This record gives sequence, C-alpha cells and structure tokens, in this order.
Amino acid sequence: MIPSNEWLKTWNEKRALLTCPNNLNDYFEETAVAGKKIDRLELGSVSIPTGEILVRDPLVYIQKNAEPYLIKVPIGEFPVTAAIIIPGDDDCARYAAVKVQFTAYDAIRFEEALIGTENLIDFNEGEFFGFNVDAGLACVLDKETLKHFCAFQDKFHNEHPGKNLYDDYFAALFAASYAENPDYQRKDGDWINWKIPETNYHIPFFQSGFGDGTYPVYYGFDIEGNVCSLIIQFIDIELAYSEEEQ
Repeated sequence: MIPSNEWLKTWNEKRALLTCPNNLNDYFEETAVAGKKIDRLELGSVSIPTGEILVRDPLVYIQKNAEPYLIKVPIGEFPVTAAIIIPGDDDCARYAAVKVQFTAYDAIRFEEALIGTENLIDFNEGEFFGFNVDAGLACVLDKETLKHFCAFQDKFHNEHPGKNLYDDYFAALFAASYAENPDYQRKDGDWINWKIPETNYHIPFFQSGFGDGTYPVYYGFDIEGNVCSLIIQFIDIELAYSEEEQ
C-alpha cells in the first residue's frame, strides 16, 4: 500500500501524537512495573524474509490481502520475547507485551506502527489504532510468510472439510507447548512457535494479555532514528493496575 501524499502530510504533522505513553523498555528490563512483578519468556524466532511486517489474530484475521505496516524492518530471523506479569491473586500469567528485536541497539522512543490508510484527521492524543483480536491470540508475521500461511489454511480446509483449524490442528500444538514449556502457560497452552509446513519459516503465536480487544503495535527507534524493535502492547500496566496501587 502506497499512502497518498495527503495522508503522509497528516502523518508527519501528527507523528508526535503516535508516541507510546509508556516506556516499553521497562517491560523488558525491570523486575516490576507499577508494583506488578515482571518476568520474560523467550518465544523463539520469527522469520522476516521481506521486511514487510504484520501483526494479526492468527485465527480470525489471516487474509491474503492484509496490508503490512508502512515502515519496513530488517530482513532475517529475529528473537521474540514476551514480558509476563507474574501470576498472583488466582489470576493466570498475563502477557503484557511481546517484542521482536531486530538490532543490538536500544529503543529511545516508541511510535505506533501504521499501514497508511488510517484516518488521522480526527486522531487525538491518548488514542491509538491497533489491530483486532477475536480469538485471544496474536502473531507476528511477514508479507511473504502470510502468503504461505494462507496457502496452508486453504489446503487444510480443502483436505479437511468441516474441520476447525484451531480445534483440529493448532490445539494439539499448544498443548504440546505447555507440556514442553509449562512456565507461564495454562494447560491448554498460551504460545507456540509454528514452523509453516513445507517451509523453513517460523511464526510465533501467543496469548493476547486480557483476551479479545484492540491492541497497539509500536516501532522502537534507536538514537540514529532506525527501527530496532517492534513491540505489541497488550496491557498498559501502569493504567490497568493503578487502582490496585491506590
């Protein structure tokens, strides 16, 4: 998608409003945020063969025509890490954020990732666009791996008419993930690192914090202004738990 000149003009005028209100580095470096204990969980790597990246609900919003984010990222295999709110008070572990690290440099600012079609005219401070989750899961993928995912999805439904992609395929993988790596997972599994059949591409799937909803995705920019990371924020820890602290 090539955005219009008008859209780009508005984007440049409003980029300051797209900055994340939180220091997302804290989620991946500190042992506690807003009084909540935080730990990290390594989810393996994600394959980025073109640098055109997307974040989607893997069970509801995987479509061939899905558009990637406007700014390209480095190409390669990159580590994926979840920032976990350590469970307590009879709650499960909550995945507050998930980060893909592209370079060895740290981010000094975080700005929402956009596709180039968003309505920026009425966009105001404190708002975000985000992506939708309707199945309690999210995934990071590349425009090329999206094609392979869609091809797999079509093949599965053609070969298994009436079957459900999650119940009859992914559920067993999530259960196996829990059996092999039970830390910060419920028994049905909260994450997998899926290798697309007949490819060498990996797509990590993971739980979406508080479940269904709309969640922002941020680029991390280093001191030179280059993209060094991508972070999905499922839980604004300071906001979500501020009442508990009071």
